[in-house]
Amino acid sequence: MKIYISIVLFLAVFATRVSGQDRYSEGLINLSSWMTGSFDSAEQASRDTSYYDISLHMARIWPDKPNGIWLYVEQAVASMPAKPYRQRVYFVSELEEDSYTSDVYTLRDEQAAVGAWKDPAVFGSLTPFDLVFKEGCTVFLTFDGFQFAGNTDAQSCKSEMQGASYATSEAMITNKEIRSWDRGYNDADEQVWGATEGPYIFKRR
Repeated sequence: MKIYISIVLFLAVFATRVSGQDRYSEGLINLSSWMTGSFDSAEQASRDTSYYDISLHMARIWPDKPNGIWLYVEQAVASMPAKPYRQRVYFVSELEEDSYTSDVYTLRDEQAAVGAWKDPAVFGSLTPFDLVFKEGCTVFLTFDGFQFAGNTDAQSCKSEMQGASYATSEAMITNKEIRSWDRGYNDADEQVWGATEGPYIFKRR
């Protein structure tokens, strides 16, 4: 009887470990790992004054939720870290081998999440129902053996910021840096916000 109980307990622990650690592909784990951490564009800003020194933080939240990986994202001008200008939640999942998506959500109460990258437990009292899905703003990524790269669908991500009617996002992700190029366009397809010369280059700290 004791042997039987021991076997049952072993299988239960083993199943828990498998479901917790091995339910995602190596590619998805690498993508989320490369996205997670603290980054800044200080080096780029020191070379080109048209770019700001921006801090970027991404931390995993809700690790027990299935089907994909949730990340809290916070961006701020480096000199004003307590006043982020962008807070998002990304849901990163795998479509097929070497093909991934990053869905984008906003928070209904952004102020409550400021600094949560330092303490992801803040999201313990929240659920995906506390988020708002940004329809059409999903970034589609592929892995080429060196980097994950991709973009949003053309004109599908609606935006009203600074007179824009839609926004585009491009991303390139390696284990050392993230390149992100967000731009807004008006109805005449003229760029009205965002960097004009190329992506922001965020180096891992």
